[in-house]
Amino acid sequence: MTSTQLTTPSTGKYTQPTGLFINNEWVQGVDGKTFETINPSTEDVICSVAEATEKDVDIAVAAARKAFDGPWRKVTPEDRGKYLTNLANLIEKNIDLLAAVECLDNGKALGMAKGDVGAAAGCLRYYGGWADKIEGKVIDTNPDTFSYTRQEPIGVCGQIIPWNFPMLMWAWKIGPAVATGNTVVLKTAEQTPLSALVAASLIKEAGFPPGVINIISGFGKVAGAAISSHMDVDKVAFTGSTVVGRQVMKAAAGSNLKKVTLELGGKSPNIVFNDADIENAISWVNFGIFFNHGQCCCAGSRVYVQSGIYDKFVERFKARAIANKVGDPFAADTFQGPQVSQLQYDRIMGYIAEGKKAGAKIETGGERHGDKGYFIQPTIFSNVTEDMKIMQEEIFGPVCSIAKFETEEEIIKTGNNTTYGLASAIHTANLNTAIRVSNALRAGTVWVNQYNMLHHQIPFGGFKESGIGRELGEAALANYTQTKSVSIRLGDALFG
Repeated sequence: MTSTQLTTPSTGKYTQPTGLFINNEWVQGVDGKTFETINPSTEDVICSVAEATEKDVDIAVAAARKAFDGPWRKVTPEDRGKYLTNLANLIEKNIDLLAAVECLDNGKALGMAKGDVGAAAGCLRYYGGWADKIEGKVIDTNPDTFSYTRQEPIGVCGQIIPWNFPMLMWAWKIGPAVATGNTVVLKTAEQTPLSALVAASLIKEAGFPPGVINIISGFGKVAGAAISSHMDVDKVAFTGSTVVGRQVMKAAAGSNLKKVTLELGGKSPNIVFNDADIENAISWVNFGIFFNHGQCCCAGSRVYVQSGIYDKFVERFKARAIANKVGDPFAADTFQGPQVSQLQYDRIMGYIAEGKKAGAKIETGGERHGDKGYFIQPTIFSNVTEDMKIMQEEIFGPVCSIAKFETEEEIIKTGNNTTYGLASAIHTANLNTAIRVSNALRAGTVWVNQYNMLHHQIPFGGFKESGIGRELGEAALANYTQTKSVSIRLGDALFG
């Protein structure tokens, strides 16, 4: 059995695929293993889905290899673009269902889930436009030689996505890989497989030949590890924690030295200067940390406010956080739903306990919300020092630490005082300050007077331990192509 009938509160009954999508067909796992996916709002089991093992990864990779070496090579760039555009259109057509399934499985507010699905369609359409624009160039070395380069696909790409943005990460990975002529074996996160499986049901309808895009569900320690170490996978792309990213990189190096891109963790500084529009800054700081329940790798979890407005800012930020509606993700006014799992809930509450123990002051929150589901109150710590765990380690929840700074020179040093370098933000009315500090911060993204504003045209990725390579924009294409140089002798032989 590779599907089941489910119901969402907003769209009613639908058919939920539960199998492995390999070679354009729904199949059960070789060993017949399944695992449960849990509704984080109720802690109830939604359904069980097929669990991919190493054997299933082998089958999916073989399908992707056969497609890459066979019919996919004969598909024109223009048609690759059409298939991606078709898929984008189908996702848009099914936006209500996909958002509802993501809301059910992940717990994010329905309106935000719908925004994610719309952005996923936009991303696929964007890369559909790039498919026939992957170009090499002619290099003029001398009159007797014709030399040129080709940008060729790498081959079979293993892709491992996280649970915090299931549909968005699905599109971020598939879009550039397929546009450049690769084939894909993508593993969903074991916490949130459902929306990705519904989206997989649209792949064949979009026109893709068998084996080009294969979607499997399974656990990182089994299926993810098998992809990372597979001798016939040419490239692996992973989004998740820095700890697991290290393991992926080791597995890639220890196998066939496959190409690697990693989008990893963050502990991003969100800096508010004295001259900032305080109400605007509070709104963006609130969004920067509490959006998606704090489950963002780029979350602005370290908030630094200049001393001249610090006290006023803390009081108003506290009031703004208290006003955030926490609850049923299907309710129209909900801003923050539950954390994704019991494991994440326990981890976040452990960090909150650590902060209290270290002497940080809780301005608001710090407790469970309600008595069912993995809900946590929006939490703000003040009186935080740089050596505290809550200021140094990624919490990945609705928890931020707020501290005071005096000078620009000081905050640049403090902002960079982290092993991470994914994102950052500056709030100021002074353009010179914005540019100086943006240039000085060691982070892949700097937002000015805003936060969490990602777009498929703008590259995204990290400095330092926040990753390797870039997602999105033209920059992502480089992750999935390799340069071949061709040199043709035109004149008489020089040797012999």
